[in-house]
Amino acid sequence: MLTALLQGPERTSSVAANLAAIDDAAAAAARRGARILVCPEMSATGYNIGPLLTERAEPRDGPIARSVAAMAAAHGIAIVFGYPERDGDRLYNATAAIDKDGRGLAHYRKTHLFGELDRDAFTPGEVLLAQFELDGLRCGLLTCYDVEFPETARAHAVAGTDWLIVPTGLMHPFAQVAETLIPARAIENQIFITYANRVGSEGDVEYCGRSCIVAPDGAVLARAGEQPVLLFSELDPAQAARSRARYPYLADRRTDLYPQ
Repeated sequence: MLTALLQGPERTSSVAANLAAIDDAAAAAARRGARILVCPEMSATGYNIGPLLTERAEPRDGPIARSVAAMAAAHGIAIVFGYPERDGDRLYNATAAIDKDGRGLAHYRKTHLFGELDRDAFTPGEVLLAQFELDGLRCGLLTCYDVEFPETARAHAVAGTDWLIVPTGLMHPFAQVAETLIPARAIENQIFITYANRVGSEGDVEYCGRSCIVAPDGAVLARAGEQPVLLFSELDPAQAARSRARYPYLADRRTDLYPQ
């Protein structure tokens, strides 16, 4: 399965501009034959945008979701994107997956909130596992800071996730998360990981890019620098099976000695 990852958009002048960037990426990815496009955290609205975050927040089935669904159906490609979800008087840092026909596949609310940037705006999600099936792979969603906790990726691996999709807004000086931690998470849990970051700056936040697609053996299949880019990589379900035979970490766990 050919997958695409959007590192960007670089500017967040408006929701319309962000959606246009996602639409352009979806069209380009579909032309290459990609089955899915993965976009960064808060890709539809901008992330560190202060009061605009509340203004741009929408319900799960709001105009943003409908726009992305129309893109997916028009280009025949699944899309994963991030946006601020409004539910009553609460806001959630949300990630949604839409299939190639414009129907919802999965929805996830970020469970581990990062610093004041998240805690001042969002309510933490209460459900860790959000999964869906695509081309023989069981996919799971996390958002940014979530994957930095070993328990979250392990919970997905134990629940049968083959491919962990992680929209992120990783900033300087934390580039080692993308460079070191993400490959480690992949090999220790024997899963593919797609880690889609932002670039450029918003306010006092400078995003560090370095988006990556990593195989279950820890091999980096694709890696970006710090510029906007559309990355591509093939994911082969058989590769996960071969890697698990070579690195039987999940099978060899001593769950009699420690919690799962």
